[in-house]
Amino acid sequence: MSIGAIIIGDEILSGKRQDKHFAKVVELLGARGMALDWAQVLGDDRVRLTAALAASLASGDIVFSFGGIGVTPDDHTRQAVAAALGVDIALHPDAEREIRARFGGETTPQRLMLGEFPLGSEIIPNPYNRIPGFSIRNHWFFPGFPIMSWPMLEWVLDTQLAHLHHAVAREEQAIVVYEAPESALLDLMNRITRDYPKAPLFSLPSFGGEGVRRHIELGVRGEPETVRQAMAEIRAAVARLGYEWQERT
Repeated sequence: MSIGAIIIGDEILSGKRQDKHFAKVVELLGARGMALDWAQVLGDDRVRLTAALAASLASGDIVFSFGGIGVTPDDHTRQAVAAALGVDIALHPDAEREIRARFGGETTPQRLMLGEFPLGSEIIPNPYNRIPGFSIRNHWFFPGFPIMSWPMLEWVLDTQLAHLHHAVAREEQAIVVYEAPESALLDLMNRITRDYPKAPLFSLPSFGGEGVRRHIELGVRGEPETVRQAMAEIRAAVARLGYEWQERT
């Protein structure tokens, strides 16, 4: 089972707003021994959203989605989820209670529309203003506003997905190799990738600059014992090739 994130909004694609959710999701997952496997940024296009959500809902992945759950004409997330699942949208009774508790005598039909979710959904409580998000089939749908969505995400992680905290042992190690072209290390990288499939390799080259030498950050991440074995081979091979290296700090 993989973990994914979907960030929705034309304002992100156009550059009018800078996304903040991706980095926060990585941070909150990492603090709990979890990791993000994939992410998508999608615009306010109902057809494209429906296709993307149909694929992710069929995958069995855990997915966190941000944005588009309002009721203005450019909000399509709720309708796209319903279309992807082939279900209707209806006012959720728990959402209705939250909205009425929030607005009291100022509750209107338009405000109650904020609680209309695909049938089969559960609500995600919103401590900021009590307008809930919703979840269905391991997909968790949050507002686009970080002040609301981030506490809601933490609630999901700590109450609904706590069994996944630190469930998979992970480790990452890397060295910094100086003045080596990637081509000189390619055979080594291919060999490590072939021999240690449980420890995916990464290579991050830098051309250097003022006060910084050209270098490659070379390492692996994954199952701890496999990481240690792979890194021992990497260190020995780089030394045999005659390149200067040091542990990544």
